[in-house]
Amino acid sequence: DEGLDTGPILLQKEVEIGPDDTLGSIYFNHLYPLGVEAILDSIDLIRHGNAPRIAQDESKATYESWAKAKDARIDWSKPSQQVYNLIRGCNPQPGANTRHDDERIKIFDSTLGTSENSDSEPGTVVSIGEGGFEVATGDGSVVVKRVQRRGTKKETASEFASIVGLKIGDNLK
Repeated sequence: DEGLDTGPILLQKEVEIGPDDTLGSIYFNHLYPLGVEAILDSIDLIRHGNAPRIAQDESKATYESWAKAKDARIDWSKPSQQVYNLIRGCNPQPGANTRHDDERIKIFDSTLGTSENSDSEPGTVVSIGEGGFEVATGDGSVVVKRVQRRGTKKETASEFASIVGLKIGDNLK
């Protein structure tokens, strides 16, 4: 029909989301190729008169708009897994964001940290190394690996730390 994501369902496919997948890896490695395959399969179903045309329950329908910067804001007091999932879900667009000093930075790649920084306030930089910098969360930490400052290209977190003079004890907000 003429609506956006309305009308009967002709075909559904599923994709498994791995624990370290990002929005980009799911789209480019799974959804895009699967979408092409699904379109071809749907055309065959319609051509042969076998399309099931399953009615959607419109009472359960919702529309999710594009993610905006406010949706991607990191709350470092949240559990590590939640912070990590937000970063993965915003990579490559719009990029999870936080502030260092008065500058907003976007974070794209990260891993779960290994230390439990119970003594560190959430958002505190607890270590800096070649692999990135580690930030305390509500229950542990996340290692930031790739960032972007306004008006610049993406850079490794260690390059960022060196350029802006990031040091252990600095706080991200």
